[in-house]
Amino acid sequence: MDKQEKKKIIGRVISDKRQSKKLTQLELSELTGLSRNYICDIENGRYMPSLDALTKLALPLNIDLNFLLSMTEIQFKY
Repeated sequence: MDKQEKKKIIGRVISDKRQSKKLTQLELSELTGLSRNYICDIENGRYMPSLDALTKLALPLNIDLNFLLSMTEIQFKY
């Protein structure tokens, strides 16, 4: 799977979860401190969210951060 496909998949997951929680992009923006435009770009697969953004999105959407990280293939070395 290439980077573009990963961006689209993670965007779809975030969008689907946001909609299932009946949140608008603006409401999610207010909960996370991320701009509505940035959230829109993530959901549309234009940007791969940073670790910071993923962390901010995971909590209000009740998504396991490890699941999101596995989708982006971010790996941490201890």
